Amino acid sequence: MLFRRLRQTLFLLLTLAFMLPVLAVFSSWLPGGDSNGVAAQILREMRSTVLPDYLWTTLRLCVTVAVGVIVVGLTAAAAVTLFDFPGRKLFEWALLLPMAIPAYVVAYAYTDFLQFAGPFQTLIRDVFGLEGRVFPEVRSEGGAALVFIFALYPYVYLLARTALGERASQLMEAARLLGAPMRRRILEVALPLARPAVAAGTALALMETLADFGVSSYFGIQTFTAGIYKAWLSMDNRIAAAQLATLLLAFVALLLFLEHRAEKRMRFSATRGTRAGSLDARPLRLHGRAKWLAWWVCSAPIVMGFVLPVLFMLRPLVADWSVLSWGPFLGWTLNSLRLGALSAVLAVALALVLAFNLRRRSDWTTRWTVQLVSLGYAVPGAVIVVGLLLPVGWLQSVAPQSGVGYVMTATSLGLVWAYLVRFCAVALQSVQSGYARIPLSFDDSARMLGTGDMALLRRVHWPLLKRSTAAATLLVFVDVMKELPATLVLRPFNSDTLAVVAYQLARDERLGEAALPSLALVLVGLIPVVMLSRTLRAPAH
Repeated sequence: MLFRRLRQTLFLLLTLAFMLPVLAVFSSWLPGGDSNGVAAQILREMRSTVLPDYLWTTLRLCVTVAVGVIVVGLTAAAAVTLFDFPGRKLFEWALLLPMAIPAYVVAYAYTDFLQFAGPFQTLIRDVFGLEGRVFPEVRSEGGAALVFIFALYPYVYLLARTALGERASQLMEAARLLGAPMRRRILEVALPLARPAVAAGTALALMETLADFGVSSYFGIQTFTAGIYKAWLSMDNRIAAAQLATLLLAFVALLLFLEHRAEKRMRFSATRGTRAGSLDARPLRLHGRAKWLAWWVCSAPIVMGFVLPVLFMLRPLVADWSVLSWGPFLGWTLNSLRLGALSAVLAVALALVLAFNLRRRSDWTTRWTVQLVSLGYAVPGAVIVVGLLLPVGWLQSVAPQSGVGYVMTATSLGLVWAYLVRFCAVALQSVQSGYARIPLSFDDSARMLGTGDMALLRRVHWPLLKRSTAAATLLVFVDVMKELPATLVLRPFNSDTLAVVAYQLARDERLGEAALPSLALVLVGLIPVVMLSRTLRAPAH
């Protein structure tokens, strides 16, 4: 009885810890939150000046990114799944490479190469004797949209490729035997089957777009995320920032609803499509112009999203090795590794506890806690920052001697807390996928032999969960290494990370120096991409 009460208390504390950022943001609308009316005045001023720009810029950016990732991701997925051409096996995993580069790093790379004083425009002016700008401004809304499209299309590509690989090939073969031409097979059979997967991938890409701070801030684009930081840091009003954050959460909640709905339709479609698996369906062999068109469709996203950014970042390093600062770089790397390792271990430990208790005793407390943790990844980093600092500021004003503000901002506690709220969902998803492969009969057999809960976890579950927990640890570690918004605000003094330093150097126009920490982030990001490509490698036809 005592153990059960302790367990319920622990889960209630976990629920509060993961709910606090969102609850604090919504509490900004309660009466008395803005006692002096300053936040209301700021919002009125923003509503008549910049708030409409925040709204329309964010909407335009989301629409452009949605169309772009659907076109790029779906066409690439259809090419490698439905057709056979030279290099198809290489493209299957290479199309995942842009996932290794954070979007803000792609923005730095293209700006360094294509800006007015960059090598590309300088060369064109020298060769053709031109004056003025010869290439559109990279730091623009259109430039940001292109950066997001080529950085985030793998979400659509990955889910669409899985959906097409599981069902479309067999049904297209059946349509071919019935005399349907290729155009009709693609438009009426393959693409409708991939529609739920495309919707889910697009929702994920848009959630990343809404949560972005690095690209919008560096390009000077007035999005909601940039507005939240401006209200907090420039106008020094946490209530106004929190109320703006609720509007961003409304966008995210809508996207999350659409993504969950698309996932349900994906599962329904998978169940319906299993009967066609008896057909021996092979990708259609392409020849002539069609072969080169498919090759171009698959190679262009890789070149734009991975190859060119890496080459653009390597260029200043190769040209002048003196820009490298190995001493500070070592310190930034150690800070990033320390925060990543600590957060990954804690996130996986919490995920193991939650998944184990959900498997053993699926009561309402455990189910609600697991649901809240699962939603954490959808909450933008800017909202988490505001949600954590809002109650800290209130406690500091009520009890100035408590030192809460110092503990949360001068140590790593607040930062690790933000990481756990944001990325514990990643660990939980991986651990739950590992538990799905362990039959419940193992638990029943262990119970009949008198095995307790701790012994069951240690002696039965853990040996079977080692690979899942290792993957979860690595995924959280990489996500923490690349995280920018929360780290930028909550990091302790003199403890910069690779992501923060890359952003600060790029903001100060020291793009050559920003190349080294940016490339380090790319190398770290390649690890889960390689793992994912091996796990999801298409079966041989």
